[in-house]
Amino acid sequence: MQLYHDDYLVGVRLFNRGDWFESHDAWEELWHNTAGGDRDFYQGLIQVAVGLCHLYNGNDEGARRMYSRATGYLQRFLPHHQGLDLDQFLVTLERCFAPVLEDDASERRPWDDALVPVIELDPAPTRWPEIPTTFDEGSPA
Repeated sequence: MQLYHDDYLVGVRLFNRGDWFESHDAWEELWHNTAGGDRDFYQGLIQVAVGLCHLYNGNDEGARRMYSRATGYLQRFLPHHQGLDLDQFLVTLERCFAPVLEDDASERRPWDDALVPVIELDPAPTRWPEIPTTFDEGSPA
C-alpha cells in the first residue's frame, strides 16, 4: 500500500528537480481536493514553491511574503509530516531565503543552487509515479 498520494509525490519530484512552478501546480490540484489538516500542509508547500520562483526571479518582496506564509502553515505540522522532516526542511528553507530576510537585504547575492532545500521522504515511497507530460521539462521560473 502506498503511503503517499501520487500528486504529492509528483510535486516532490518536480520540486527536487527545480521545477517549482510545476510542483506548485501538482500540489495545488491535491490542495483543491483535500479537506482537513493536510490541506494546510499542501498550502505551505505550494507557498514554498512560489516563494522559490520569486526568489530565483529577484522578486524579494514576493519571496519574503511567501516564505512567511509558508513557514506559518508548515510549522503547524512540526516535527514530521507526510514523510517530511519539517524541522530540517524549515532550517534549510531559512538558509535559502536568508538573503532577502536580513535587515539589510539591499545587496543581492548570486543564486546558489546548493542552498535550495530538497524534499526527502522517510519512509521512502514504495514507488514513485511518473511525472505527467503536462509537466514536461519545466523551468525554475
